[in-house]
Amino acid sequence: MTVPASRYRLGVDVGGTHTDLVLLDATTGELMVEKVSSTPKNPALGVLDGVSRFIARGVKPADIEFFAHGTTITTNALLEMRGAKVGLLITKGFRAVQEVQVQARDGNLFDYFYSLPTPIAPQSLTKEIPERCDYLGNVLLPLDHEAVRQAARELKAAGVEAIAVSYLFSFMHPAHEEETRRIIQAEFPGVHVSLSSEVLPRIREWPRLSTTLLNAYLEPVMVHYIDHLNKGLDQAGIVSQQRFLMQSNGGVMPFSAAIAGGRTVHTLFSGPAAGAQASAYLAKEASAGLVTLDMGGTSCDIAFIEGGVPLETTEGIIARRQVDVPALDMTTISAGGGSIAAIDGGGFLTVGPQSAGADPGPACYGRGGTQPTVTDADLACGFLNADYFLGGKQKLDAAASRAALETHIAKPLKMSVLDAAAGIRRIVDMRMADEVRVFAAKRGVDLSAFTLLPFGGAGAVHAAAVAEELGMRRILVPARPGAFSALGLLCTDVVHDYIRSGLKPLADVDADHAEDIFRQLEAKARDELAAEGMDANLARFTRELDLRYTGQGYELRTPLDGLFQDRLTAQSLAGARERFDERHAQIHGHAAKERPVEVVSYRVRLRVAVPKYQAREEKAPPSPRPASAAAKGQRTIHFDGKASVEATLYERDRFDVGVTIAGPAIVEQFDATTVIPAGWTARVDGLRNLILEKSGS
Repeated sequence: MTVPASRYRLGVDVGGTHTDLVLLDATTGELMVEKVSSTPKNPALGVLDGVSRFIARGVKPADIEFFAHGTTITTNALLEMRGAKVGLLITKGFRAVQEVQVQARDGNLFDYFYSLPTPIAPQSLTKEIPERCDYLGNVLLPLDHEAVRQAARELKAAGVEAIAVSYLFSFMHPAHEEETRRIIQAEFPGVHVSLSSEVLPRIREWPRLSTTLLNAYLEPVMVHYIDHLNKGLDQAGIVSQQRFLMQSNGGVMPFSAAIAGGRTVHTLFSGPAAGAQASAYLAKEASAGLVTLDMGGTSCDIAFIEGGVPLETTEGIIARRQVDVPALDMTTISAGGGSIAAIDGGGFLTVGPQSAGADPGPACYGRGGTQPTVTDADLACGFLNADYFLGGKQKLDAAASRAALETHIAKPLKMSVLDAAAGIRRIVDMRMADEVRVFAAKRGVDLSAFTLLPFGGAGAVHAAAVAEELGMRRILVPARPGAFSALGLLCTDVVHDYIRSGLKPLADVDADHAEDIFRQLEAKARDELAAEGMDANLARFTRELDLRYTGQGYELRTPLDGLFQDRLTAQSLAGARERFDERHAQIHGHAAKERPVEVVSYRVRLRVAVPKYQAREEKAPPSPRPASAAAKGQRTIHFDGKASVEATLYERDRFDVGVTIAGPAIVEQFDATTVIPAGWTARVDGLRNLILEKSGS
């Protein structure tokens, strides 16, 4: 059973350069796409601009019954360090946890001048609170209420906007943290409070503290943003309260959930997650697996899809900060259309990490940008149509691109503009290929059997070059690559994740005890779902155990699907042990079946199905028009800066299903451009995907 379908469903993805909006008419299956410039200072303005364009096209705002939003608001706030001023309450004697962390070093292990990132809560705003519980949750020292009151008063006087509370073993005994919040709210009304027992109730002090600090740092930013966006949607006439945010785990959650119960931190990978989710949902025909290449204006996000499911992780790093929440397993590099090319101190050509972003954007945008970017290089090489960018809505200034390339790259390096442009493309293509190669090696993926799925505004321009570098012979370009992530927001469910740690040998775990923990987590999930205004009867639950061999410092998520019916039994736990051994052998190459296994944590995932976009497969017409019917001319393009190639230009929307074309060719559409080199062919399948395959052996 699912939430009833409605007339219009809107998905919005905010990128570094453009904001993409996809509107689905649920009654006809028709998609409408808008692409507007992002507004980095206030991303909500770009979103509302796109919404107004749909309304101007005749869409009644009251008929938009579902709004889903992928956002980088928290990610950017963290990268730019413009979150809230945070205070920290921690168990007496443990104020140094934030300073010590785990003593791991990112980058060069032998860097004598290595320094940790600036603490989110400095020592001057860290207050020690007398209280103590043991690892079983037994109270050893009661909470000192007066110390909490004094700390709240001091932090209020210091002007903090948010307070993080992280007590030792609070995941086993959350009452101290909950009482602390009540005292803080009485002394300091309106301050944002994040409890570690809600944000991440699991073992390991530093990951739990770090994740809680991040939530406290970003929650005021998210609250302000959602408030602004909600008011804008109300003023636009969108009355529906079905307003959702994409989460790092590929599901969505209501706006209200993002600012309650410590869930703001679950939006840190919101932006790229939508594209990976769309890939898993819409590209089912790539049975061997997919490598996604989401190349937008500022970065490129890479993910793997196996068996129709994106790979997941529960531990991540962003901006050198530990954040241990369930997330799709992705990697991000600074390789976007807006990445700036420059000459470094050694006289070598570099690309990124700086980006021209949306304002001023690449030089060819004509908005005051003077630095050459990847988009400028693509235009100079002939891959982009200066008169047909965004379907002709935006004209590109080819002369400005050439001037930027000549001034900053070609003249200093004593080369031609075309050589400079080709060099920029080569660097960014190699960087993406290298990142995919390393990512695949870490996960044991054979790339030759996988299909490359490029999307984002620039993905299909560079996909063939990346595929050739990786030895991949098949590329799937979706029907609307530029708006693919926005479409992914219409292809997912409401998803919440819950965890509770309870370290114990698996052999000593009673099935009734484990069942009781899972049911408590499920009851909490139902209560939160009801508070969000959703029907808890629609919820479906999946269970997992985090297991490890005794003595290991890491654990594996082990699903319990198929191991029980109404409740767990001793046989269920025995089956979990066997499944863990199999997963350990699959991932690490060996299994220690003779060693005892420990339960580390219990996990529950709640899922509520919502109506999704359903792609409709078309049959090839009895007499399909030849590819020449979609041709619209020729253009000289340059792959290496030297030899020129005449490529046929095609309008993608004029292709019939089943048509096949051969490279060199360029396929243009409103939201993206696809480059097909010589030696590659492309055909249009029934879902209007463009399937590129490399010819020959």
